[in-house]
Amino acid sequence: MRKSSFGHRPPRGKPQDGGSRHRDRSSTSASGGRGGREERRDGQGGKKKPFAAKFRARTGEQGEKRGSEGERPDRREKPSPATSFRVRKPGPRPGGGKKGAPQQRVPSVSEPMRIAKAMARAGLCSRREAERWIADGRVSLNGQVLKTPAVEVRPKDRVLVDGQPLPLAEPSQLWRYNKPKGVVTTHNDPQGRPTVFDNLPPGLPRVISVGRLDFNTEGLILLTNDGELARHLELPATGWLRRYRVRAKGRVTQVDLDKLKEGVEIDGVRYGPVEATLDTMQGANMWLTVGIREGKNREVRKVLSSLGLDVNRLIRVSFGPFQLLDLKPGDAEVVRRRVLADQLGPQLAAEFGLVEASEDKPAKKKGPQRPHPKSKGEREDA
Repeated sequence: MRKSSFGHRPPRGKPQDGGSRHRDRSSTSASGGRGGREERRDGQGGKKKPFAAKFRARTGEQGEKRGSEGERPDRREKPSPATSFRVRKPGPRPGGGKKGAPQQRVPSVSEPMRIAKAMARAGLCSRREAERWIADGRVSLNGQVLKTPAVEVRPKDRVLVDGQPLPLAEPSQLWRYNKPKGVVTTHNDPQGRPTVFDNLPPGLPRVISVGRLDFNTEGLILLTNDGELARHLELPATGWLRRYRVRAKGRVTQVDLDKLKEGVEIDGVRYGPVEATLDTMQGANMWLTVGIREGKNREVRKVLSSLGLDVNRLIRVSFGPFQLLDLKPGDAEVVRRRVLADQLGPQLAAEFGLVEASEDKPAKKKGPQRPHPKSKGEREDA
């Protein structure tokens, strides 16, 4: 009789799908016919012994552990509650800080300050919007409706906005958001167009944007709950580079684009240095990478239009150190407070309250943190 070619030990337990073919071949080879039962020699040239009997004989001394009759437990049997495992979903960490160190709210007016600054610190709006709200008669101080933003408030003053008390200031936080095409970066659009803030993911607090992207521009935009932080990040003095991917119709050379490094004046408006690189050509269109630092109103479109290029797609891919990466349109992702603090530097991080005593390794800054005063002004990028 021919010896079986399957000399290895067969797998324990019930064979899975696809294992029946292996089993049939083994049984046919071992028994010399169909339907035979697999047997193995005892290693001494003696009579063949069924493998199951040999296995029980070899492991009989351990039968007490397997059961009263040496039977193996059913592997499909569910584990008892005492030995079952449960996966715990991690809870949110307020402000992105370390576990066990939740960020605390603080009064929006902790020291004498202008009313517009207090409203921005509370996360209601930017300073410029606060001035418009005051002009519209929506803000009152100690029972008197304000007519001018040139008013200083103190910690014990009662400030009402639309009849509601000034909320406590949330810990400063920043989000990356992928703005889709076809929405405007404003809270209220007079033309009734959809806005960024009408389509934010659920769970975000009231936020304001760091700068703006126009209706047809898509890509990265930063959102924050701190108006003072937004004012600082969008200032040209910060020096952060805004980088765009641009598809434009027309033809230019890299030599033409290099001239933009010296800046350009268009219709009486002076634009600063522009970094532009020619990437590829697709039919009548060209793909460019453009970097600007000022972020004036529709700057990229106007500068390229001066070279005879018609921009038909504009995507912001980075704002300073923050990248769009694979963030999907309409999605938002929080920026860790430690990452933001590292980008701002220790002094500004402490002034914006981004580094708590438990997070600050050198422990140089202690006590309450206060926002950093910045200048006014608002621009719309791209």
